[in-house]
Amino acid sequence: MFRQLRLFTNVFSHKDEIILRDYLALERTKLANERTLLAYIRSSLYMILGGIAFLQLKDFEGTRWVGYATLGVSIIILLIGIYRYLQIKYRLSEYYHRKNIESHEDETSA
Repeated sequence: MFRQLRLFTNVFSHKDEIILRDYLALERTKLANERTLLAYIRSSLYMILGGIAFLQLKDFEGTRWVGYATLGVSIIILLIGIYRYLQIKYRLSEYYHRKNIESHEDETSA
């Protein structure tokens, strides 16, 4: 089941040494990943506020389910954001460290 949850596949492979341009691109990607996590958190918080607002409505008791559903969806959105953040962070660090190890091995063998 967890294999079906993999949203990203290893679609890139790089054989060359990481140069400054590649290092800066990795840093930009890390920052974009953090921005995306913050956007997920912001969306989740807004949905929590909306759910609480629906639950506070006194005249519309029949719509309380919308408040509970919104609270549930906000938790799901937050978990998806955290999952994607950790997944991309792990893959970037794995790629970066693997390339550093390979370039270091190439330097020592030469």
